Parts: sequence; structure tokens; C-alpha cells
Amino acid sequence: MIDADFFKDFGRKTIITGHYGSGKTEFAVSLAMLTAEIEKNQNIALIDLDVVNPYFRSREKRDMLEKAGISVYGSLFTEEITAELPALGATVRAPLEDKNSRVIVDLGGNDTGALIINQFAKYFQDSDTITVAVVNANRPDTQTVENTLEHIKSIEKITELKVTGIVNNTHLLSETTVADIIKGHKLCSDLCKTTNRKLMCSCYPKGLIDPKDLNEIPEPLMPLGLYLRPSWLM
Repeated sequence: MIDADFFKDFGRKTIITGHYGSGKTEFAVSLAMLTAEIEKNQNIALIDLDVVNPYFRSREKRDMLEKAGISVYGSLFTEEITAELPALGATVRAPLEDKNSRVIVDLGGNDTGALIINQFAKYFQDSDTITVAVVNANRPDTQTVENTLEHIKSIEKITELKVTGIVNNTHLLSETTVADIIKGHKLCSDLCKTTNRKLMCSCYPKGLIDPKDLNEIPEPLMPLGLYLRPSWLM
């Protein structure tokens, strides 16, 4: 059960990265929506910095997010026809400079995509920032502790940010099973024990998996809303 205590481990500024297919953007949107639902009086901003070869874009859900009270920042362009253009608006800095805002940053999933955050580096040098990596143990490049750590280190090297949090988001789209999530939890737990990182949560697709079936995984368990995935991919 997600409650206000869940957000204490996240910084005022949460940077989210993850390999292609990890569900990084789905996690970012779901985290923003949960924050808006539970921390009702909090100013919440989602910054979409995933502008290099994005497959799913959090900014595509601007209307839904803004209706939930979440401000969306990122691309200079807001129309679908220009959504692919990697141009950032000047307003991106506004929530980073507002100490009363909780900020969620959806960052590119590989070292090339993550490079863009360096132009905002001065905003992420304080203790209010946490960088988390979303891990899908069913993806070829993150099936072992060694491969996952190699990916994380590539992000850390290019951004000079330390990934201190790990999110287990192991899935196979609509074919996700309880066994998948348990497998991912073991991988992420082993990674955290080996590298002294924190396992922030394990995710499950809301409506597809009953959290009661995940009783061998310790809390917190976070539901993913599946906001971004079109029905033809389910």
C-alpha cells in the first residue's frame, strides 16, 4: 500500500533513468500521478528530458497530467507533429529553482540520451536530489547483476551523477507474471547488496497483477498505471 511515507526516500528532485524497455517513462508518469494523488497540496512537476530517440514520451500525456495538477516541462514544442524534435523550452529551469516543487525528471535511458542533463548539472548537486535506475530483468542487457551495473555505470560516467536507488520493474507487457516480478526483485536485491544501493520499490502492472500474490516480496510495492502503452501493444 503506497502512502505518504513512500515518498520520503525520494528526493525533492528525482531523476529517473533506465534501459530501453525498462518502463522508465511509465514509472515516471505513474510516480507523478501517485504523488499528485497522495500529496495533494504539493506542487509537482514532471520534466521530460528523454528527447533522444524516445519510444514513449511522458509529454504525450500532458493533458492527463495537467488535469491531475502536475506541471509538464520539456520540449519547446507541444504539438504531436513536432514531438520528435529534440528542443527544450527555457521554462525547464523554473521547477528546479522552485524549492516548493517536487520534481520528477524522465531522463534518457542510455549514456547518449542522459547527456542532456549535464546542462542542468548545477541543480542536481544538493542532497535534495536522488537518481534512480529502473530495471527490467527480462531485457537482454539487464538480466544479470554485472550487466545491469555496467549500464548504470555508463549513465553515472556521462552525467557525473550517482545512481543510489534501484526500481524493480520487471515485466513482459501483458504477459507479465508474478514469477517475473519475483525474479526481478531478486536481481535488484542482489545488485543493491553488492553495490550498497537502495531498492526503492518493486512495481506491478495495475489490473494485471494482484499485489496480494506478491506477498514474498517486501514492501513497498508500487502499482504502474499503464498510462502510456497503447492497447495494440498489450
